Amino acid sequence: MLPPTDPLPPEEHRRPLSAVLVATFFVRFGFGLTLAVFASYIVGRSTGLGGGDVGTAGLVSAMAPVGEFSTVLISGALADRYGRWPVLLSGMAGAALLFALAAVTRDRWALGSINLLFGLASGAILAASLAVVGDRAEETRRGYEMGRFDAMNLFGWVGGFAVGFGLLGLLPNDRLDLVFAGGAGALGVGLLATALLVRGAPRYRGTSTYNFRTVLGFVFRRSVLLVTLPWLVIYMLIGTALVFLGTAAQGIGVSTTALALVIGGGGALLVITQPFYGGLADHFGRTRLMTIGASGFVGVMVSASLLLAFGVQIPILAALGISVVLALGYGPAALAALADLSLMMSRATTMAIYSLTISLGMIVGLVASTSLYARLGNDGIYLFFGLVSTGLIVLTVARIRDTEAVAVTPPTIPAR
Repeated sequence: MLPPTDPLPPEEHRRPLSAVLVATFFVRFGFGLTLAVFASYIVGRSTGLGGGDVGTAGLVSAMAPVGEFSTVLISGALADRYGRWPVLLSGMAGAALLFALAAVTRDRWALGSINLLFGLASGAILAASLAVVGDRAEETRRGYEMGRFDAMNLFGWVGGFAVGFGLLGLLPNDRLDLVFAGGAGALGVGLLATALLVRGAPRYRGTSTYNFRTVLGFVFRRSVLLVTLPWLVIYMLIGTALVFLGTAAQGIGVSTTALALVIGGGGALLVITQPFYGGLADHFGRTRLMTIGASGFVGVMVSASLLLAFGVQIPILAALGISVVLALGYGPAALAALADLSLMMSRATTMAIYSLTISLGMIVGLVASTSLYARLGNDGIYLFFGLVSTGLIVLTVARIRDTEAVAVTPPTIPAR
């Protein structure tokens, strides 16, 4: 792994950063654990789920992103006004309580409401966590620390989902409430560990001069939008992949088992590469790594189109693999760039824009891709990939040409 350019930050900065990693792992582990069993828990059986069952489970599950999308901006504003840790720890405590409540009911209306509040808690945790990393990581280590955050985030998701999937096969359906109780326990452990790590450490406690209208004007300026808008386009692609990946793989002769192995390998690769790519962004610049990552995403779409048109061929698979490796460099560099461009007094709100953007991208991507596919078949997917690629290229060129976007805006309000 490429070492950061600066020595380790002092203890007062390492403890909050460690606390964020601990909180991120336990939060995502709990969410992944319960997500694996949620559909079976809602419909009351673990096998033979029909179309109606899947639709019901999907509707209830969709309440979480709706809750996050509609409230994350408020969560970010609260973290800027009153401090990161009150919002982060409150989100963790609320999520733990919601998991415990889910363990005692299978009423679909109740679970939908609980899942809506899950989204609120998730948005609060994400906005505050990213703000802490931006606050505490030195400028020349920020990409590396954002990479570590990304890696821990994924490690929690994958680990929790794997354990939950295993429990789904081991526990009878009427005992799946134990999984939600386990999720509540995991969040409780994470909450305690996080609180102990930050106890007594200097922290940013917000500002009495916070003005939401002024902050909104700052976070929606051109340089910030040129960092956040590519996420909208990228998550349009990711949302589409989640819908069509299984069907497309089977259509070109790839078994679901092979697909699962590929996804698992990709997840492991993401965990390994994110700190490395973050270190590269610190050494060689955010814009360069973001440009490489955007090129990788364009390559993914071109390769996917070729696979859809010509079937499985080794050269196309090789091009797809190379493109994926390049695309993985985008995340840590973009998050670090977003933190660089934000003032401490508006950083959580800025990071909330990131969360809002990726949620919107998922929604827009799903609607656009499915509509085009329904009308035009494979040609609709080619058209969708072409539009997404064009949008990503235009935004990347605009960012490269924007001089403000490559300048670092230092925090003006010190942590207290």
